[in-house]
Amino acid sequence: MHLHILASGSKGNAAVVEGPGGSILIDCGLSRKALLARADELGVDMGRVQAVLFTHEHADHVAGASVFCRRFEGELYATAGTIAARSYLSELPFSIIGHDDELELCGMRVFTFPTSHDVADPIGFRFEAGDDVLGYCTDSGVLTPRAHEALYGCRVLAIESNHDEHMLATGPYPYYLKKRVGGDHGHLSNAQCAAELPDLVTSNTEVVVGMHLSQKNNRPSVAVRTLAEALGAEQANDTFTEARTKDGLLTVCVAGQDRPMSVW
Repeated sequence: MHLHILASGSKGNAAVVEGPGGSILIDCGLSRKALLARADELGVDMGRVQAVLFTHEHADHVAGASVFCRRFEGELYATAGTIAARSYLSELPFSIIGHDDELELCGMRVFTFPTSHDVADPIGFRFEAGDDVLGYCTDSGVLTPRAHEALYGCRVLAIESNHDEHMLATGPYPYYLKKRVGGDHGHLSNAQCAAELPDLVTSNTEVVVGMHLSQKNNRPSVAVRTLAEALGAEQANDTFTEARTKDGLLTVCVAGQDRPMSVW
């Protein structure tokens, strides 16, 4: 499996998981034009996309859904709460899934798990194809027990590392928003993500990708440094936007709002 992150952040989110029998789009928070342009930049064939999975109903994850789906004949999946939360989503031909389901899509087994965010019924995903495992979890103030189970031992672990706690506390957000972002139904901080990693990463893990970085309360180098310290990884480039363990078997990096990236 391959993960192509087209955008990750508060202004729009979309990723493609490429499997042996086709591809799955996770979220559609970009315009169709931007989505296709970023996919083209990475060499991703969007014609292979056979299904779209939605994590939750916030606009940065679903804003482009209606336009994209006008020319899409594949399956759409979301929880009942997510679908009901937006009128334009309820008009689309969704298949309803729960937060503890298993799907067979594009030659992959897809497992859902609940996340903790201030929306109706948010979920994350674990993808399996043979011995290959990929975990995807963003927009969660804490990791639920089911999330721990689903994210354990993934070869590729894409996990939220939204903010630096000091930057959030001293930054420009009003108090209510700081409380929301840092709360149990907000977003994982760099430190929270780092604290989880030793219990999630195994010898099978090759890449950890920090996701949904705040543009005001975080920096790629700050996030990578924090996550790297938890895993004994060392700076791998001049800007400290990538780190690697001494044996070279594990890489730590971060996704960006405007920097599409592929993980192989």
